[in-house]
Amino acid sequence: MNAIDLLKADHERVKGILSQLSESTERGVKKRTELLNKLEMEISIHTRLEEEILYPAYKKAGGKEQDVMYYEAKEEHRTVDSLVLPDLKHTDPSTPEFAGRVKVVKELLEHHIEEEETEMFPQAKKLLGKAELEELGTQMETLKTQLKKQFSESHMAA
Repeated sequence: MNAIDLLKADHERVKGILSQLSESTERGVKKRTELLNKLEMEISIHTRLEEEILYPAYKKAGGKEQDVMYYEAKEEHRTVDSLVLPDLKHTDPSTPEFAGRVKVVKELLEHHIEEEETEMFPQAKKLLGKAELEELGTQMETLKTQLKKQFSESHMAA
């Protein structure tokens, strides 16, 4: 699978989890907690795939415009990974505050996904070409398998 297709499939999974989370109610504490854990795993792995594999190749192949998009995308990841998601994880899932934070996470991620899919990914296709995107996809599949295993192990131990 090429890198772009793999990342788009991840995006669809994340959007599905976000929809379920935003439709959940304050009574569904267990469901909210499970969905939040799933979301955290998907986002953590997806971010690593992009930042360790696609983004560096994209930045290297591009020019100044790609540099700007590269840093903007990394900053959006940092905002979600370091600020928004940890806040959400520390919010009681049975409260209206949780629902408000879910809405903000959903809006941030949907904006980020849309920018990647309408701007960065089409540019990456042109800059990198089919063969390199296939190679990057193979690297991503390998890393994704390793990260899922690590994530499962670390959450079993917790």
